[in-house]
Amino acid sequence: MSALLTDLYQLTMAAGYFEAGKTAEIATFELYVRRLPAGRDYLIACGLEQALDYLTSLRFQPEEIAYLRGLPQFSLVRSEFFDWLAGLRFTGDVDAMAEGTTFHAGEPVVRVRAPIAEAQLVETWLLAMIGFQTLIATKASRLVAAAQGRQVVEFGTRRAHSPEAGVLAARAAWVGGCSATSNVLAGMRYGIPVAGTAAHSWVLSFEHQRDSFQRLQRVLGPSTVYLLDTYDTLAAADLAVELGQPLYGVRLDSGDLNVLSRQVRQVLDEGGLREARIMATGDLDEDRIAALARAGAPIDSFGVGTSLATSSDAPALGAIYKLVELESGGVTRYPAKTSLGKETVARAKQVFRYPDHDVIGLPDEKHPGAESLLQPVLRNGRPVAHRTTRVHGIRASVPVQWSPALRVPSWTEPAGNP
Repeated sequence: MSALLTDLYQLTMAAGYFEAGKTAEIATFELYVRRLPAGRDYLIACGLEQALDYLTSLRFQPEEIAYLRGLPQFSLVRSEFFDWLAGLRFTGDVDAMAEGTTFHAGEPVVRVRAPIAEAQLVETWLLAMIGFQTLIATKASRLVAAAQGRQVVEFGTRRAHSPEAGVLAARAAWVGGCSATSNVLAGMRYGIPVAGTAAHSWVLSFEHQRDSFQRLQRVLGPSTVYLLDTYDTLAAADLAVELGQPLYGVRLDSGDLNVLSRQVRQVLDEGGLREARIMATGDLDEDRIAALARAGAPIDSFGVGTSLATSSDAPALGAIYKLVELESGGVTRYPAKTSLGKETVARAKQVFRYPDHDVIGLPDEKHPGAESLLQPVLRNGRPVAHRTTRVHGIRASVPVQWSPALRVPSWTEPAGNP
């Protein structure tokens, strides 16, 4: 996590704060989403764990500082600025929503209070990490809700926007409610269950499909899942019955999944393989899954790749990070933008959640019966509690009844700048 993994203007602003003597000023920034993506009525907070790792390990290495010294943008900056960078550590406070929390546009998800240059420098990394994982966790929650109790497995690394993005997408998908991932590194790193079958290339590599099935069965035993549609789907189902146990299930990757799943289910049941599960894959999204669930297709689980790891229908999240308070010399200012369409609301805020709605207010307000969603996670740059990379306790709670715009508690918009 290089300190240079940021936008240049974060560093030029830091140099400007240093030259202007503003590094002792305490700034409060809030990270939130200005507008929900198309087709979304809620979001699932995710990515906080990686954000905290970044903040607590932020360092500028000598070779990074040497690189910055050589940039023309820093030619007029005093040498003392680079000495200051060498000793920089994040010393601020962070309050945040727990991962897996549903939230809405306009609600702060993370609040950072720190010396202004520190708070400014971390903007790019926080937006990238929390924005991406929140996007994928939300997509996963929609898929899980659409599946109506059937399992959804994340299969998207090969279509993610980089291998490491695939690892983070697997983590976010788990937070959003998926039951497993095909990404082995995510399984090891985060303790997520891993799952997988075999590709068409496995079947094609053998002269006879029977040999491919038998060899797979010898290797995997009770974990065996046959891919049925390389050639003739129903003939492959007959072969699975002939080979019998051990068998976990079969996978359908093409064709009319509603019709084929019914036909395959009948073949398996009549052949004594009633416990064998049927997984469906193949360019699935929440709408196709919901249609299959409504039709009563006998599918036990769905493997979802591209549409999940890239959130293909809404691939970007308008997360922003805005200055809302600034303390200097014992005086606090409350800055706010008034530009059309990009207005901001001054002052640090809290999100108070009631059973049926949210209220955005000031942190010291009293709202009996409401839960305060922003909770301390860092104080003076140190974690407030023990943390672990494991994500088993972090799971989103999603509605059980699917609709294209799933609803969660609404929020009450503040009336202008307090």
